[in-house]
Amino acid sequence: MSFRTYFFLFLSGLILPLIIAQFQPFPGYLDSDYYFAGGIQLFEGNGFTEPYLWNYLDGTTSLPHPSHTYWMPLASIVSALGMWVTGQADYASARLPFIFIAALVVPVTAAVAYSFSKKRDAAFLSALLAIFSIYHAPFVGVTDNFSLFMLFGGLYFLNAAKILEDPSRTRNWFFLGLLAGLLSLSRSDGLLWLALTFLFAIWRAPKNSILRIASYTFRSSIIALIAFLLIMSPWYLRNLNTFGSLMAPGGSRVLWLENYDQTFIYPPEKLSMGSFLASGWNEILSDRLWAFGTNLQSGIAAHGGIILFPFIVAGIIYFRNDERVRLAVVAWLILFFVMTFFFPFAGARGAFFHAGAALQPMWWTLAPLGLDEILLSLRKRNWGNDWTRVLFRSVLVMIAMILTVFVVNLRLFSLEWGEGEAVYPAVEEFLLKNGIKENDIVIVRNAPGYYIATMRPAISIPYGGEEVILAVAEQFGADYLVLESRAALPQIKNLLENPQGHAGFIYLGEINEAHIFKLDD
Repeated sequence: MSFRTYFFLFLSGLILPLIIAQFQPFPGYLDSDYYFAGGIQLFEGNGFTEPYLWNYLDGTTSLPHPSHTYWMPLASIVSALGMWVTGQADYASARLPFIFIAALVVPVTAAVAYSFSKKRDAAFLSALLAIFSIYHAPFVGVTDNFSLFMLFGGLYFLNAAKILEDPSRTRNWFFLGLLAGLLSLSRSDGLLWLALTFLFAIWRAPKNSILRIASYTFRSSIIALIAFLLIMSPWYLRNLNTFGSLMAPGGSRVLWLENYDQTFIYPPEKLSMGSFLASGWNEILSDRLWAFGTNLQSGIAAHGGIILFPFIVAGIIYFRNDERVRLAVVAWLILFFVMTFFFPFAGARGAFFHAGAALQPMWWTLAPLGLDEILLSLRKRNWGNDWTRVLFRSVLVMIAMILTVFVVNLRLFSLEWGEGEAVYPAVEEFLLKNGIKENDIVIVRNAPGYYIATMRPAISIPYGGEEVILAVAEQFGADYLVLESRAALPQIKNLLENPQGHAGFIYLGEINEAHIFKLDD
């Protein structure tokens, strides 16, 4: 297909994210808040540091502290890029690159589809599915990793197609390594793509002798590894200088969670293999069975786009001998396994949905191909014709459009967009009237969200009871607690329902269903 065609698809891909952006005045949820806040820090010259803290797993004991000890930094870097371009530290600037990247996903998906079928109509159909992406539509243009993962994943499979055409083209192994590095710099689970690259090298190796298999696999893997390290080495060096290890310390303790709320546990040393095993194998297995069911639903509904899922499965079956399809299926199965059995709470609460975004260009490619193959099989049985294919394709796109509108309406309006960002300015004004000082720290549900709304240092409400909140306040020098009625942890339910008469908590009042306390020294 021509450059003009791809450019037209790019322009088409801009329309929906730009429309949705008009109804998203702020990031809208913790992950997006965090990456935007990190972008502000970079834009203002503060480097990879944070005057806010969203969990305590890295062992931080004061503010400011090193940033991105749990999540990776690329989305914050991209956010800062948007602000550097406009010269403004605002959300509209930070999200500009993400809208641009979301639009790029559309022609990249079309290119992936064209590499399979060499048919323009199939490529256009896949591009339409990328535009009307159903569950992903509210998120591709915000300061998060969805559009980044989709773009890098699509480019990964495009380069894999080039290798299938000519296995001797070593530059494509270099590109695969770069993309694996970018995926890793976006999310910790991006490391999977380096492992998949090594696996792909084994599959692509000439099979005429063990020596040639080993030689080709080693050479291709080394080229990919060098490219990967070009991207990741600066971040690994930063971690070595800051923490004394290649990986930041915030994520490893997640292995020992007994429930999702323990993501906010304080002190983090309470999480250990011993505490995990003490919960009992019945509870451990029950949690993973719950995650299995939740992640399976996410795979069918979110990754599979509900209506697209059976056609994706058909596409996988019909193209099962294509190594890109095998690679995509292996990637999805590994993600499913890891997010179910190793990180069940993070996986079921969104990590699996996030991580699977890199595979969406492949699923949007395989769904129309699967539909075409089903219809072709039916034609061989004297059912249907060319108009039948046009009808079914049109219906598929129409349903995707309707579902996308439904999901966007649900997420933005019915459930309301935001996690406190709209309330926090009013809370801050209330605190100012009650004597809060410039550098006083607030304990709040969404610490990055409070920071971007008020520019005030903030830390998250810890998992535990009133004693834990007071211990955190003493450690970090926090002076105020903001307790939102819709998201209070069970351990402090009594503080919310009966705010008066708690030692160490001076009740100041309520604003927009948020109870506000002065923490007594």
